[in-house]
Amino acid sequence: MNSTARITVADGIELDVIDTGPGERGTVVLLHGFPESSHSWRHQVAPLAEAGWRVLVPDQRGYAASSAPTDVAAYRADHLADDIAGLLDACGVDDAVIVGHDWGAIVTWHIAQRHPNRCRAIIAASVPWTPWPAPPTDVLRAQHGDNFFYILYFQVPMIPETELDADPERFILSIAHMASGDGMHSLVGGPMPADGTRLTDYFEHAIGGRRSEVPPWMTADDLAIYTEQFQRSGFFGPISWYRNLDANHEIFTPIGAAPITMPTFFIAGDLDPVILGRPGYVERMNTDLANHQATVLLPGIGHWVQQEDPEGFNRVLLGWLDSL
Repeated sequence: MNSTARITVADGIELDVIDTGPGERGTVVLLHGFPESSHSWRHQVAPLAEAGWRVLVPDQRGYAASSAPTDVAAYRADHLADDIAGLLDACGVDDAVIVGHDWGAIVTWHIAQRHPNRCRAIIAASVPWTPWPAPPTDVLRAQHGDNFFYILYFQVPMIPETELDADPERFILSIAHMASGDGMHSLVGGPMPADGTRLTDYFEHAIGGRRSEVPPWMTADDLAIYTEQFQRSGFFGPISWYRNLDANHEIFTPIGAAPITMPTFFIAGDLDPVILGRPGYVERMNTDLANHQATVLLPGIGHWVQQEDPEGFNRVLLGWLDSL
């Protein structure tokens, strides 16, 4: 049975953390992405615990009922990485296998840079190691010009969170369909219309109108859990993670890949829009990282990889853990 603890990881920062499993094989930390929570790992917790691992699954800062600072800078990746080091300290764990999906994968790479001695291994899902050649927002503006792109939309103060806070369920459904393997839609659209159309409108248009049904890999109960969590937390914190992309670049670029000498692994769906149409993006881990062990792309699966194909994901994950 899973237990949830309220754990202080930094000055004033408390995270709700699922803590389960015997731990005779070590500890695995599962880090969720956007717009998700610890619930996104619901299919992985029991198999990992049954395989002998201690499993720690936090709702990261700004999410669900965990602490949600009100300043943007509090969501820089150095703070997010330090939260997980603090979680290990509080749980009496020297090192762990860090597994992250989406933004959780980005935090995982930064933990490997900032706290390499705490990382027994790194498993990133959906977002590969990504060394930006310049501040990310400059790169994205150069790539996309006047076309609508959600990360650039998130840089605008107040407007994105006001939109998403007004109807979390609608947004969660739209992005769930948008980035699923059966969606296969580009995350980049045409110029933002002058009529004030916003992100959810764009996603719903891309998937052919508003879909009120949940995708096949999600239940109505899952949707209700996510919706209630974002009704509670709001979207300021999660969106502020995106607003720190340039600050993170400034902090972590000088560190580079040199500390990442622990075994690394990457898993994604082969229809994930994050990696589709980006030649060399996934492959560069083989040359940039000192100890990259394996990359697996699950066929027919989109961005929500551990939820869309829990059987395939768990088979790969447990196999990698057995290899350590």
